[in-house]
Amino acid sequence: MSSNRIAMPRRSFVGGLAASAGAMAIAPFNGASAQTYPSRRISVVIPTGQGGGAERIARPFDAAWGAMLKTQFEYSFFPGASGQIGYELFVKRRPRDGHNFLFGNMGAELIMYVIQKPDYNFPRDFIYFAQLEIDDSCIYVNRNSPFKTIEDVVAAAKKRTLNVAVSRIPTQTSIAVLALADATGSRYNLIPYGGGNPTYIAVLNGEAEIGAGPMVGVMTLIDKFKILGVFNRKQNVYAALSENAPTVNSVFGIDIPDLFTSRAWGVHTEWADKNPEQFALLERTAQEAHASPVFREGYRKTGATDLNLIYGDRRACTEYALKTLDLARRYESVLTAKRGGKGG
Repeated sequence: MSSNRIAMPRRSFVGGLAASAGAMAIAPFNGASAQTYPSRRISVVIPTGQGGGAERIARPFDAAWGAMLKTQFEYSFFPGASGQIGYELFVKRRPRDGHNFLFGNMGAELIMYVIQKPDYNFPRDFIYFAQLEIDDSCIYVNRNSPFKTIEDVVAAAKKRTLNVAVSRIPTQTSIAVLALADATGSRYNLIPYGGGNPTYIAVLNGEAEIGAGPMVGVMTLIDKFKILGVFNRKQNVYAALSENAPTVNSVFGIDIPDLFTSRAWGVHTEWADKNPEQFALLERTAQEAHASPVFREGYRKTGATDLNLIYGDRRACTEYALKTLDLARRYESVLTAKRGGKGG
């Protein structure tokens, strides 16, 4: 897939997948008592490379969740095709037995779903049921950058096309940059680097003039990066941790929609529908694990703030997913355009 304001082919990024179950007496499961569920380790598919944001939040969460469910999690990473490889493997090859879960970046991977049109269906084949976080998109620069404000960036981008490092193209972050370009008449060339760490390196070494990505990851390197603008309609909830970085809308008097990432646990729809009591167990224990100090303290130890840890149940996940699908379809023609960049 080629993309508007894009000079390089799409690579992968995104977040993960996970699962678990509980040893609690509830109801029969495939002929066995619920006390035997789960009967083995949970296999987790993460459709991105190891060491990224998905793994950073999944592992401290499973420390809490696994203890409640009396099981362990085993992760497999499948980067490539903007997450499609991992999703297709999960949907088509992993048994629908309640022991295989997905931990995905709902926003990025549903945008991929709209653009790449893979051979599986949401929500027929899988559902999300436990959102762990909300992470606003932002524009950031190397602290040695000549750009000191978001106004500096837009002013420069009205004169020439700026290279913007992103993890991959089909994400809310990329749409945020495209929306900023449309709203201000500025020009950007999105360059996908295939993950958070390679993107940060590109901004640090000057290969890309600015970066765009989820705030939480950027803030783990706040000594090296300065956040210039935040894509949130209401406020920058991390103002105290980001030197009071302004919202893009407030600076320019525009109205770009909220464009945050949101990682969530997923499971095969067929299994959830056929095993409602076991699925309800997963929903309840996931919410309890989210509130657990084991998870929150473990997450803070990664260098991230826990201000973004906002839980969402199956209904909230579904509402978010449907809104994201609408947004992706709105920008689909732009994200799949074959020209190199607006005005470039």
